[in-house]
Amino acid sequence: MSQEEKTRYSEEELREFEVIIDAKLEKAKEELENIKAILSRKYDSGTDTTVGNIKMLEDGADTLEKESLSQLAARQQKFINQLESAKARIKNGTYGICVDTGKLIAKERLRAVPHTRHSIEAKLKQQ
Repeated sequence: MSQEEKTRYSEEELREFEVIIDAKLEKAKEELENIKAILSRKYDSGTDTTVGNIKMLEDGADTLEKESLSQLAARQQKFINQLESAKARIKNGTYGICVDTGKLIAKERLRAVPHTRHSIEAKLKQQ
């Protein structure tokens, strides 16, 4: 049976994707915890007694760094949510099916981007 004729992946194939997703999920959660730890240390270190313009520059740099870390944490949380959503799709039998075309997403794409809901064709049409 060719990939075009298949309408969903086998249990064995889905288990392979689930292993990939679990590994990415574990790594993403560790990275998010690291970002949160750095952020909490940054918020705790607000008792510096430097004077004048240098203090203002440091505060500006700290604020910019905190904003960058906060954005990074938000992106990481979104990635975690997407991975968890992919796991739910494995459980309910819709994983690997393009939401736009209804066709199977290529295995290579799913291995590279396991949380995707779009085939390459659909993704290119979006751009």
